[in-house]
Amino acid sequence: MSDTAPYASRSEFSLGRLHSTGPSPTRSEFQRDRDRIIHSTAFRRLQYKTQVFLQFGGHFRNRLTHTLEVSQMARSMARALRLDEDLAEAVALSHDLGHTPFGHAGERALHAAMQPYGGFDHNIQAMRVVTRLENRYAEHDGLNLTWETLEGILKHNGPLTNADGTPFGKYAHEGLPAGLDDIPAAADLRLSSFASLEAQTAAIADDVAYNAHDIDDALRAGLIVLADMVDVPLAGPIVREVLARYPGIAPKRQAHEVQRRLITSSIEDVIATTSANIAASGINSPEDVRNAGRTLVTFSQSAAEAEKGLKAFLFERVYRHETVMVPVRHSETVVTGLFIRYMASRDLPGRWHGYAADAPDDHALARIVADFIAGMTDPYALDEYARLFDARPDFR
Repeated sequence: MSDTAPYASRSEFSLGRLHSTGPSPTRSEFQRDRDRIIHSTAFRRLQYKTQVFLQFGGHFRNRLTHTLEVSQMARSMARALRLDEDLAEAVALSHDLGHTPFGHAGERALHAAMQPYGGFDHNIQAMRVVTRLENRYAEHDGLNLTWETLEGILKHNGPLTNADGTPFGKYAHEGLPAGLDDIPAAADLRLSSFASLEAQTAAIADDVAYNAHDIDDALRAGLIVLADMVDVPLAGPIVREVLARYPGIAPKRQAHEVQRRLITSSIEDVIATTSANIAASGINSPEDVRNAGRTLVTFSQSAAEAEKGLKAFLFERVYRHETVMVPVRHSETVVTGLFIRYMASRDLPGRWHGYAADAPDDHALARIVADFIAGMTDPYALDEYARLFDARPDFR
């Protein structure tokens, strides 16, 4: 891409793939990554995995619609910042491939069940999906993505370690996730460096999408009304402006206007702030980005503080609302029950039965069980629970 900035990633300078492939006459290497992700089985399964609202109906976001929204925002910001849009899109499209059924509730339950065996981390699971579990190719496991896309999936939220190898960021409190030593790539993924600007763009697009669509879905579900948000940070000024300017239109239209303006203002804030960060940092290459010592794609300080306030409101009024928590508790029971039963019986369906039967010890078996459960859709998990326990939880 001739118009990209010097600090943008360039596919022609990629560190390559673990398994060599011939060049494509029509697509860049990052475009090929994007296409491989879209055609994967794990990507299709996202349409039947919960985002936040379990069993609320077809108009609410699922993991696939969320991923598509993140991808669109990442690409738009990458274009404005003169980055490689295809790499930003590839990372955005793959960032949730490791998520369990039933949203974060399923992940919490699986992580708790896996505690004796190293725990469960959806980011590491995404790496397992794209490097090991997808089996679409005759000559190798995984999707054989470029080093840059793998780096972006693994580190889009920042480094995992300090330069001395000690855990960094959230991992300083939680410890490094299991499986970091089992990620095949064309070169060292350098756990202590920051990821590309494209990966950072995908990460912040995730935040923007979450904020906007969780408000939209919460309003649609009747958990809140716009009047509840007039004093909420970040969204409040927009809500007040929309209610004052359009007092007579339908609440649904008011909600969509708020969502649209919130997305626009958030993205414009990120673009302006990131442009200033880049100029101040003096970076001139992708390697400079990795060694910058901090995330460069950010909200402004005021917007970041306001976003924390918005998240606090959503946590209190939406994510912990009893209407949401009833199915959450049921889903945790399903995931925990499946894990315990599979570990005790090794009775996994299909090809997974052979994998479980051949597991040499409980640690290996637990990782196979976690791989299987994490790949389930919500309906399939419920069907398996009904098969094994002759029961189906009532999510209402």
